[in-house]
Amino acid sequence: MVNLCRLLLSVTLIFSGFVKAIDPLGTQYKIQDYLGALSLGSLLPDWLTLALSVMLAAIEFILGILLLFAIHRRVTSRLILALMVVMTLVTLWIWIADPVSDCGCFGDAIVLTNGQTLLKNIVLLFAAVVVCLWPLHMMRFISKGNQWIVVNYTLLFIIAVSVYCLYDLPIFDFRPYHVGADLRKGMEIPEGEAQPEFETTFILEKDGERREFTLENYPDSTWTFIDSKSVMTREGYIPPIHDFMIEDVESGDDLTDVILSDEGYNFLLISPYLEHANDSNFGSIDQIYEYCQDNDYGFYCLTSSGSDAIQRWCDLTGAEYPFCHTDGVTLKTIIRSNPGLLLLHDGKVVRKWSHNYLPDASMLTDRLEKLEIGSMPTDSVARKLFRIFIWFALPLLVLTFADRLWAWTRWVRRRK
Repeated sequence: MVNLCRLLLSVTLIFSGFVKAIDPLGTQYKIQDYLGALSLGSLLPDWLTLALSVMLAAIEFILGILLLFAIHRRVTSRLILALMVVMTLVTLWIWIADPVSDCGCFGDAIVLTNGQTLLKNIVLLFAAVVVCLWPLHMMRFISKGNQWIVVNYTLLFIIAVSVYCLYDLPIFDFRPYHVGADLRKGMEIPEGEAQPEFETTFILEKDGERREFTLENYPDSTWTFIDSKSVMTREGYIPPIHDFMIEDVESGDDLTDVILSDEGYNFLLISPYLEHANDSNFGSIDQIYEYCQDNDYGFYCLTSSGSDAIQRWCDLTGAEYPFCHTDGVTLKTIIRSNPGLLLLHDGKVVRKWSHNYLPDASMLTDRLEKLEIGSMPTDSVARKLFRIFIWFALPLLVLTFADRLWAWTRWVRRRK
């Protein structure tokens, strides 16, 4: 019983910590959602919530590995019990108060309802109690003398994963805008399913006055767009992509169908908030825009920022490409980079780049139809999993085998 509970807890913590580590920004957004529900969102700066995101992922992953290898069994089991008590209380609160739609326990990999999350944590809490009561019943996989290698290597690995995914993009993308996704199909509702109804409200400003408008009473162009929000007025089947709309800043026209139905290539520069966008690589962005003009490809900047932030970005970077408004939460879901770059072909996501790895002039030497970046990447999920196995799991397996072999030979010598 103890070892079964230990296995259940360790696998859950390792998986939970890893999916958080590969998407630190997603975990940060969820932490900010919790703080916002408690009216504490303005107390913690972004850098601190991001640090909490990385730390939470590392704690879960390391505790899972320590439990799996039965390292520091008493201390580890008590820490996990304390963690599960806190998590169960939190999920009890979100089940009763419903401040967030899902807990974010497994990032975007597995989305659970608040009731399912509470049930899951009750089971894990029971397992943590069992392990904490009889920690010495857990079989060791590695001797005390070599435990420090596992601990330090695990810490180094999980921090390196988080840093890499922050600098680039998440290794695995579980969101509906992943590479290979057909955005038009993601917006469809299967035949026979009840359709939900949404009401979109636009917040606009004129002469210092802010007002909310709907599509029915949308004002003239003298009003400045500030933000938009969609509220479900009737429940029904919600497609994976349900809040993706591209609105031209200048004309106010809806360009969503125009861009997604285009059989050619379109670059989308994604910046949820231009006020906080990294401007260090604006030269590469301008080169890509010029490349698009030369080859008749579409290029649009999607943002939720207002006209002042857009004008400031243009003054700062010399941007001449068209700007469009899209919901900020949607943009943060599309890509974990500000700004980030998306390449669409016939409505399908072909490539995604963070602002640190934008394609340069050496990669744009011909038309996209003839270039590697114009087609789907060949790096499959299986290859990514294999690399993780090579870099993390295999060294620990080799260490465990060598440790057990050494322990067995020592036992044989002692018997002799």
